[in-house]
Amino acid sequence: MEIVIYKPRSNSGRIKVYIPYEMRSERELLKAMQSRHYHKVQKLWSVTNTDSNYKTLKEIFVGKYIIKDEERKAVIPKVQLCLTGVSELFNTEQKLILKGYSENTVNSYRSELTYFFKYFESFDLRVVTKEQIESYIFHLITKYNIGESKQNITINAIKFYYESVLGMPREYYNIQRPKKADSLPNTLSAEEVYKVINSPKNLKHKAILYTIYAAGLRVSEIINLRVKDIHSDDGYIFIKGAKGKKDRKTVLSDTLLVLLRRYYVSFKPSYWLFEGQSGEQYSLRSISVIYRRAQEEAGVNPWSTPHTLRHSFATHLLENGENLRNIQVLLGHESSKTTEIYTHVVGVNKNKIMNPLDIMMNKYKFGVDKNDI
Repeated sequence: MEIVIYKPRSNSGRIKVYIPYEMRSERELLKAMQSRHYHKVQKLWSVTNTDSNYKTLKEIFVGKYIIKDEERKAVIPKVQLCLTGVSELFNTEQKLILKGYSENTVNSYRSELTYFFKYFESFDLRVVTKEQIESYIFHLITKYNIGESKQNITINAIKFYYESVLGMPREYYNIQRPKKADSLPNTLSAEEVYKVINSPKNLKHKAILYTIYAAGLRVSEIINLRVKDIHSDDGYIFIKGAKGKKDRKTVLSDTLLVLLRRYYVSFKPSYWLFEGQSGEQYSLRSISVIYRRAQEEAGVNPWSTPHTLRHSFATHLLENGENLRNIQVLLGHESSKTTEIYTHVVGVNKNKIMNPLDIMMNKYKFGVDKNDI
């Protein structure tokens, strides 16, 4: 039996480790590392990819491990389209813009259809069958291991092309979709959130994390906030053109307002509430970096993301007795079913639910001494 340490690539976020089930004492050593996480599907452990962690793994498993190169996933290649493909891509992009789709959707559909048009380059796209399209999706899954989200984006792009650009019947291209995973949102406890949002020493970075959590914002919403969107007199934050191009209002915390005023005095943003070094709109990438540093400093769930703060905002509101409808409005959910998922997160909580066995034992006891159980 040998432990396998997978040598990470320079851009890998985690170092993966395989520990045979029988090696219990070695597994306990890894569990003592701060950023460890177990991947149930892969049956692998992992820790944050740092030189220090890589060195520690070698030290605690000395004489018991081998090193293997991390397996590379096949990546969908960039392709060059023929004139027909370029023309169809242009027609699709034009239709998307005319229908008012967001820039992100336009970019996503363009990317997915580029490879689709290349794949069927020798076919007349108007007569490609539903079965051929599903075979194409199968090809992407088996060769490039695309996930459920990418499968759905690909299907949406293909359906838009056939239904909105070519005008084909909608029911004809009712393509098989992946079964939706019934997963719960990733959340942090109030104590963990406190540690994360207070980790940054930089005032702007701290203000960004505070705002995401206190207002329940998506990352795309935080970078689009303008100075004028903070309505301090009326106690709300205005969210312009959020997901689905819908405006909404969300709560403005008194604590957040104090912090934002300090931030405003120090940084003096002119248009965007959070600006880059040259006054440009702050980037999504920068916020991810800020969060990752804060998460590592706080020592909380390494798989959490900036969006976890939004999930935590909703969960904590529900735990504090807030009405589900109000939470739906604050988050900007179109359907109440989307918001209802947080009831499952709150529901399975020892502090919130009294187990019926405990109630029964406390009420009747059945003459049983609990010390005998």
